[in-house]
Amino acid sequence: VQLQASGGGLVQAGGSLRLSCTASVRAFRWYSMGWFRQAPGKEREFVSAIARNRFITSYADSVKGRFTIFRDDMKNTVYLQMNSLEPDDTAVYYCAARDPGSQATILGSYHSWGQGTQVTVSS
Repeated sequence: VQLQASGGGLVQAGGSLRLSCTASVRAFRWYSMGWFRQAPGKEREFVSAIARNRFITSYADSVKGRFTIFRDDMKNTVYLQMNSLEPDDTAVYYCAARDPGSQATILGSYHSWGQGTQVTVSS
């Protein structure tokens, strides 16, 4: 599965961004999808995930209530709407795909990764 992430940028604290991740695969609806992020000097961490049925989602505590994940299977795309952004949200954001039934929050569950998109939040 090839994934292409986009939508990152520079935004002031309190602002919003929407990340997109488009997959080059016919059976996109088969996969569960996730977003991770990696800040400088830190390990890659889980942000959010969505199951293939669109209704089961999960979020890291640090983004709960501010970020929303959703998908459009007709467009082979998963989105991450990020509101009320904070400087601590600054990181490279990666989208990833995993097979159904694997653990959504575990890095090793994901077998395909996008190239990452930079999000920078200024204070």
